[in-house]
Amino acid sequence: MTHTRLASQDTHSKVVGYLLWLFGFLGAHRFYYGKPVTGTIWFFTLGLLGIGWLIDLFLIPSMDRQADLRFQAGPTNYTLAWLLLTFLGVFGVHRFYLGKWLTGLLYLCTLGLFGLGVLYDFWTLNDQISMRHAKRGIFNG
Repeated sequence: MTHTRLASQDTHSKVVGYLLWLFGFLGAHRFYYGKPVTGTIWFFTLGLLGIGWLIDLFLIPSMDRQADLRFQAGPTNYTLAWLLLTFLGVFGVHRFYLGKWLTGLLYLCTLGLFGLGVLYDFWTLNDQISMRHAKRGIFNG
């Protein structure tokens, strides 16, 4: 999307960002804020051997603002979807929340498609929700 918003909408939570930062050496907070490449790097390097993880303590407010500007606000709560993915993703609970019942059942029966589906959702969940909100806006506007 290349449009500018006059006022940012709060799509992500700093509190949840900091809670996920506690596990940030695995990249959880970076995935949450829509940074899957660096999230993956943090995952495999333990937060750049802890140095990047510590620096992120101070970068979270900026990452939160960027996510609020980047992702489309709407009725689906990003934070709830991320908490469901992070803690119950292998059971597909986040997919049920998004109304994706077929893949939710598939995740439930296959432990998140053997973990690969969960990894895919870590990379794409913000965009899945944002596109859902954009489509809703197109049909309602």
